[in-house]
Amino acid sequence: EIVIINKTPISKETIDKCPNIKTIAVLATGYNVVDYEYAKSKGIPVQNVPVYGTDNVSQFAVSLLMEVCSHIGHHNESVHKGEWASNADWCYWHYPMIEVSGKTAGIIGLGRIGVNTAKILKAMNVNVIAYDAFQSEAGKQVATYVELDELLAKSDFISVHAPAVDGGALINAETIAKMKDGVTIINTSRGTNVDEAALLAGLESGKVRSAGLDVYADEPATNKALYSHPMVSCTPHIGAATKEAQKRIGAEIVEIIESFGK
Repeated sequence: EIVIINKTPISKETIDKCPNIKTIAVLATGYNVVDYEYAKSKGIPVQNVPVYGTDNVSQFAVSLLMEVCSHIGHHNESVHKGEWASNADWCYWHYPMIEVSGKTAGIIGLGRIGVNTAKILKAMNVNVIAYDAFQSEAGKQVATYVELDELLAKSDFISVHAPAVDGGALINAETIAKMKDGVTIINTSRGTNVDEAALLAGLESGKVRSAGLDVYADEPATNKALYSHPMVSCTPHIGAATKEAQKRIGAEIVEIIESFGK
């Protein structure tokens, strides 16, 4: 068996050099780092751990949203430096804070994590709408399903929870143009779901008010202009890194591997 994290690619060439592979297990919710079709053609099962990150990633997505709405990191750093920029007018013009209550959040991808994110947002008096190619009863309990164009037009905040898709980024120049002016974009899914150049252009034009990013097209992140933008809160792909989740994923992957030996 091979057990990998979601940053370790397993290519066709790697599979060919390891003729005795029986199972590939990925310590993540997805397995996009594995040449899945080739592994399948060789009769090698590829397993992920789909549920370990539901609570922590949804919590993290909302945390990113709250950060870009309140700029807690900036003000914390300011106080640590001995500053006291508490003047309301100064804050309004330089780091404007907004309330989430009464706003509309659009969730793209209403799977386990998307549903849990919606639950948290609804508890904060946020109206939640969602787009997903597959509608579920669990999703209908926490959000109103709409078409993608309607979600883009109505959402004050957009949080992406979809798997990586073929055909390019879900958030690109075309979809950003359809969004509300001053929209906030949160991505804790896959870095390739957001066109970083288009997002930066939206931020610079003011079309996009702010963004919270935990994932990037290249990791470590290379788009310095994006991650150093004052209205972007960036973290190094740590949304699933709680100590509780790490315990869960270890236990679950052991069970998965053992099941193949039965």
